Amino acid sequence: MAVQTLDISPVGRVEGDLDVRVEVDNGVVTNAWTQAELFRGFEIILRDKDPQAGLVVTPRACGICGASHLTCAAWALDTAWQTTVPRNAILARNLGQIVESLQSQPRYFYGLYAIDLTNKKYRNSRFYEEACKRFAPFTGKSYELGVTISGKPVEIYALMGGQWPHSSYMVPGGVMCAPTLADITRSVSLLEYYKNNWLEPVWLGCSLERYEQIKTYEDFNAWLDEKPSHGNSDLGFYWRMGLDIGLHKYGGGLGKYVSWGYLPHEDKYQKPTIEGRAAAVIMKGGVYDGATDMHKPMSHEFVRENTSHSWYEEGAADVHPYDRVTKAKGNNVTDFSGTYSWATAVSHTELGRLEAGPFARQMVAGGKHGEPWQHYDGFILDMYKKLGGPSLHLRQIARMHETIKLYRQAERCLREFRLTEPWYIKPQEKDGRGWGATEAIRGALCHWIDVKGGKIKNYQIIAPTTWNVGPRDGRGRRGPIEEALMGAPIADPTDPVEVGHVARSFDSCLVCTVHAHDAKTGKELARFKIG
Repeated sequence: MAVQTLDISPVGRVEGDLDVRVEVDNGVVTNAWTQAELFRGFEIILRDKDPQAGLVVTPRACGICGASHLTCAAWALDTAWQTTVPRNAILARNLGQIVESLQSQPRYFYGLYAIDLTNKKYRNSRFYEEACKRFAPFTGKSYELGVTISGKPVEIYALMGGQWPHSSYMVPGGVMCAPTLADITRSVSLLEYYKNNWLEPVWLGCSLERYEQIKTYEDFNAWLDEKPSHGNSDLGFYWRMGLDIGLHKYGGGLGKYVSWGYLPHEDKYQKPTIEGRAAAVIMKGGVYDGATDMHKPMSHEFVRENTSHSWYEEGAADVHPYDRVTKAKGNNVTDFSGTYSWATAVSHTELGRLEAGPFARQMVAGGKHGEPWQHYDGFILDMYKKLGGPSLHLRQIARMHETIKLYRQAERCLREFRLTEPWYIKPQEKDGRGWGATEAIRGALCHWIDVKGGKIKNYQIIAPTTWNVGPRDGRGRRGPIEEALMGAPIADPTDPVEVGHVARSFDSCLVCTVHAHDAKTGKELARFKIG
């Protein structure tokens, strides 16, 4: 059978449109390309602007994770201006980012990912009928509840920042809010509503305390069988159905992972520096190489961008973001042997291409590196090893698992506020270079800023999707999603739902009309809308 080329457009994500090309030989993907079709240009917009312009502009980079961009923009200026940030402000910044991530969890799973489980491909699965009852768009009982409940956490964000999305309440030197006891009480109530109406009864089928006892893959399996409410929870049901339909057999990808770490500790990062950040975050950062089973620290100095296959006039060299000046090309033509994407190829100087995201964070969390007080969780890494490596199914479970930890950190922030202490210390503006990093819900996010003459000389952003959706680099190495698509089985080329599974396991999160066609003949094979 001849090799068939499928162009799927758009697969979708919030930060622009994702197109995917795959070559299929005997029902298996043998080559893949991921193409970012939308040019954003925030780096160009910010050039020569006031240094604080990033606080207003960059949260607009995304309608889901604006808090993460605001976090990075604020910390970048804090490190450039050598500010002092009071503990209340650190907690308020962390809380804003956490609740935005809690918002994203059910919205992503039900609204963007689980819909695919109702695809006709799975009609012979014993779980199919129940999947349709739970996950069918708009009518599914879990879909409706999950999408509705997702709005509750960001009500807390609005109490801190005045609005959601696109607030700019985080500023160099702290935050521009001073919540009252009534605001904190209201926030606690909203958080408990999220837990009592969805997280425990629907997502887990048990208390948080019971779920937190799970430390190994054996513990997880014992938990599944312990009570019907566990195995029939949305988490338990998804895991069992995923195994039944084979989601654990493909979509693994590179097997190398990166996390910047996140949530600076309120007593350890009040005088922020670039060098001191890694040892001051609660959720530690690092890299993990599955081939060698090695954890290592991560520094921004290891990062390089390559535009050999991207639509930029910047040459073919690997460049550190501080040294990159964004120069976009016009009138671009897609050439899969040449330039084919607005994304850049991001790599580590020693380990090459790396995957970012919740799965990557859990791979890093399972390491014994870092400070003794920093968070450790070996559960997902244990599953990874006992299941024989990565898969799109395990990538999804890692994201589900993280929800409980994020919830606990939100509780802690609300407990630790000291309402009569400072929320802001006015900084002294100066020239200099800064770097702000965090973990957005989709993965490693960072901003670099270079301030000269009181203006932004250069601003660079590497988002999680830049890591994951980037094209081939100067050495021809595939990006993480491109690599994860390799070997994916395509049962029906007129409805390649498997490509959607893989891409959306990275949170390629724009779910809308999808067209599939044979690129050689131009014949449209199918047109369908999810949701």
